[in-house]
Amino acid sequence: MHAHPVLHLTWRSVVAVVGSSVLIAGIIMCVTPGPGIGGILMGLVILSTEFSWARGLLRRARVWARRGRDKAIEADQKRRAKRALRKKAHRS
Repeated sequence: MHAHPVLHLTWRSVVAVVGSSVLIAGIIMCVTPGPGIGGILMGLVILSTEFSWARGLLRRARVWARRGRDKAIEADQKRRAKRALRKKAHRS
């Protein structure tokens, strides 16, 4: 498909329309009920198959997600440690 210029342009156009639609739906779902972040990520995944700018945004989103996950795990561990200390102090 990439060898034929017309098919390549058509394919890129289809990817752009579908990816942009999913991305916009994800953005809308951030303010309305629905999986907004999931829609944004799916739109970027679709767009990143053909566009390098989307690959860069997706890389940054992955780093952001990893940092968020790490912070959530750290906060959960702190909360559990505090709870354990309170239980221990309550027993004494």
